[in-house]
Amino acid sequence: MSQRIKLWLVSVAFCGAACATPIHPLQRPNILLILADDLGWADLGCYGADLHETPHLDRFAAEGVRFTAACAMSVCTPSRATLMTGKHAARLRMTIWSEGAIDGGPKNRKLLNGESFPNLAHTETTIAKHLHDAGYLTALVGKWHLGDADHYPETHGFDVNIGGTHWGAPATFFWPYRGAGRFGSQFRYVPHLEFGQPREYLTDRLTDEALRVIDRVEGKPFFLYLAHHAVHTPIEAKPEDVKHFQTKLRAGFHHQHPVYAAMVKNLDDNVGRVLAHLKRRGLDRNTVVIFASDNGGYVNFDKGEKIPVTSNAPLRSGKGSLYEGGIRVPLIVRWPGVTPAGAICDEPVILTDWFQTLLGAAGLSPSTNATDGVDLAPLLKNPAAKLDREALFFHFPHYYATTTPVSAIRTRDWKLLEYFEDNHVELYDLRHDPGEQRDLAAQMPDKADELRRRLRAWRESVGAALPTPNPNFQPGKARKGK
Repeated sequence: MSQRIKLWLVSVAFCGAACATPIHPLQRPNILLILADDLGWADLGCYGADLHETPHLDRFAAEGVRFTAACAMSVCTPSRATLMTGKHAARLRMTIWSEGAIDGGPKNRKLLNGESFPNLAHTETTIAKHLHDAGYLTALVGKWHLGDADHYPETHGFDVNIGGTHWGAPATFFWPYRGAGRFGSQFRYVPHLEFGQPREYLTDRLTDEALRVIDRVEGKPFFLYLAHHAVHTPIEAKPEDVKHFQTKLRAGFHHQHPVYAAMVKNLDDNVGRVLAHLKRRGLDRNTVVIFASDNGGYVNFDKGEKIPVTSNAPLRSGKGSLYEGGIRVPLIVRWPGVTPAGAICDEPVILTDWFQTLLGAAGLSPSTNATDGVDLAPLLKNPAAKLDREALFFHFPHYYATTTPVSAIRTRDWKLLEYFEDNHVELYDLRHDPGEQRDLAAQMPDKADELRRRLRAWRESVGAALPTPNPNFQPGKARKGK
């Protein structure tokens, strides 16, 4: 064999292994995105939970990549909007939950909330629309929370919508999943879950519906967005599970809420059901599975209770806050043939990144409109890799039980928060102080100034809405923010 022929054969072999080729529709992987609601970074066994039991998700983490520095927005609607569009919540002007955008926020505080839209505009092209146009069956099962009936999932590229409404939480987790009084006088319900039985539990039922979607897809790949309401309030669980955790509870545990622990267990059981169903159907070998949460754990109290719902320790604070406990979330990914088993990735990522990542997984070109995320494929293939990105940004120009209006910038090692009521900043070295206990702003003014300039330049570049002075503010009558 001549040297020229040998070189030609080597080049063909190399290109076959390394050169990208268009993916035929029937070869495109299925995509299952499971999003928990208010599940904290430390709520799973594989992230260090003590009271909680999550054997299915722990096993799933051992089969894929577990991210230690995955982030989301600090509350639900903004995270879901950025996930669907690949644009930052501040760019979308969707920085608070949908109902909160309509309400406008408190009128007795020093500032008035920044403007936020309750509906995801039809001018935005969602990941579901891209995948639908590429031949995927697209289905949402569970929580939508991105607008009124004129902006429901069907208007944003989903073929199937089971349960998705503008509400952020159900009246109850027990059938018939409807009622008033829990979140005000408005009567809430979860549609398309008729013909249930007494004691039927919402997380179980949504999983049942998700399995039916999988079984009904024929001849095309599917994108299933299983957006559980668990473990959001109301904190309700099956009595037998609650009893189990009551007997397990110990004084030294970070987690002290047995009902919440029972909710976490049920969520884990149902993730296990979906994964087992994929395996029985032989679909696990061609399905990308992502599990994540929409924001940090809820560290406040459910109605009438004296025990915080959860703890994000060792991280500081929780849902609403831009401290790590409010924005850092569990993220586990299994992509057959791509992700190594049992790998851990410490690179900071954000839910916004999944837009471009899923386009790539489906063999589609990157979107030029999804301006704020990157394709995570390099990290999924090599969890030790680094992204070509210097910082992540967060913006919550609103009041919440855990915070006053605030923005933040996070690099790999550094975090700066800028509070709008008095413009003070806090600086933390996350590498050595992940719990954000030692504010270094006064000791390192140059570093603080550098990050503040970058944060302000980013806010201007995305057109972030800012809180405004409240002309009717009376200091003596305002509730002190946390």
